[in-house]
Amino acid sequence: MRNSIRSLGSFLLVLTMILASRGLAQTRAKVVIEGGRIIPVVGPVIEKGSILIEDGKIVAIGADLKVPFDAKVIDASGKTIFPGLVDPLESRGLDVSNETQDVAPFTEVFDAIDPADRFFEEALRAGITSLHLSHAWNCVIGGLSRVVHPIGLTVDEMTQRANGGLMISVFPKSGYDHAVQLAVLRDTFAELERYLDKLAEDRYQAEQEKKGEKVTVGPEEARKLGRPLIRESDLDQRYLNLWRLTQGKIGAYVWCARAMDLANAKAIAESAGFKDGMTLVTGSECFKNLAALKDLPRPVILPVGSMVHTEKDRITLEDEDSFVPKIYADKKIAFALAGTKEPLYDAARCVRNGVDRQVALEAVTINAAKAIGMDHLVGSIETGKLGNLLILTGDPLDQLSWVDGVLINGVLVYERAKDRRLRDLMLGVADTELRRKADEGKEAKKDAKGEGEKK
Repeated sequence: MRNSIRSLGSFLLVLTMILASRGLAQTRAKVVIEGGRIIPVVGPVIEKGSILIEDGKIVAIGADLKVPFDAKVIDASGKTIFPGLVDPLESRGLDVSNETQDVAPFTEVFDAIDPADRFFEEALRAGITSLHLSHAWNCVIGGLSRVVHPIGLTVDEMTQRANGGLMISVFPKSGYDHAVQLAVLRDTFAELERYLDKLAEDRYQAEQEKKGEKVTVGPEEARKLGRPLIRESDLDQRYLNLWRLTQGKIGAYVWCARAMDLANAKAIAESAGFKDGMTLVTGSECFKNLAALKDLPRPVILPVGSMVHTEKDRITLEDEDSFVPKIYADKKIAFALAGTKEPLYDAARCVRNGVDRQVALEAVTINAAKAIGMDHLVGSIETGKLGNLLILTGDPLDQLSWVDGVLINGVLVYERAKDRRLRDLMLGVADTELRRKADEGKEAKKDAKGEGEKK
């Protein structure tokens, strides 16, 4: 019976999330969150203020905000209002994290996302409202990524931005060494250039024939004149996303596990023409080449598994740990934390290890949004941005605080008080504790009876 009740509770939670997601696509009423402590991340804290959201976007913030008569009011008195968290690189929620082919830019994670994966429910519970889903780095070039919010019945309902970027790995995939990895990368972009040369020459010839004119220039000049004539519809799907990358239409997320990878990543991005659209994803060792991390167009992405670098001291042979976020922060290198189950916990870890509080908060909000080119919509509490907000029971870095409510596009999509799966989990813990105490009581009675019989 208990299992049936729990199953029903889980179903109702998922149903609630689906219905809430359907509301995101509809015309949104005015919503006011009032009375809370507002931490906008990009500006001063408002100790007791309100936020007005209309049509899914923040339109007003202030301590003395006038509440429209037709607005739905959410009372956040005694609580903290914080921006929805952003995960700038994540491969959970996909049916497979990597394709079998080395070079697969013609694929899209759209086809691999499972909206029913419990990961999205867990992400929502943790306060993550924007997820950049991408293939992982066991590849040479992966498929096209996508930014989603963790709620919806279909991938289209979940989507915040369809065209994210391509995952490119400079560090060798399984079975490769650096020489082979880099050779395949260079050959891929060289093949793209050969394909575009042929396409440009054909396009120029076709345009001349359309005008009734003869081609009077050589092949090299025809290729040069034909390049601006290339349209997306002309390209084969195998090359389309690579071409879009070189044209600045999509970005690239370049995995560099070791310090030696950084120079190679920059060289390939420079030669292929996507340097300005590149975001570096750094392993724990990359702090050894800090010069290569300076003056980048976007914050570097630091997976949580790379926050601590451990290596043996060459003299004492003892393990020595380096806390990478502290090194980045001290050298003024902007970074964002990725792949974390509990972003606020990992931000608190940063503070505990000497990182400034503001820098730590930015790593899971505005810098994470900048790393994926979404800072104009998410990552902070500002007018004009999406109403993706958290209602916390206390300070975001206080480990006794929790996510009490989540709004996405101004719609209240999660309330802890109505989280049936969490309640069932806590009931399960309580049941286990009661059974343990009951067993201890039985054992105590048995022992007492045994002692009495001996006497």
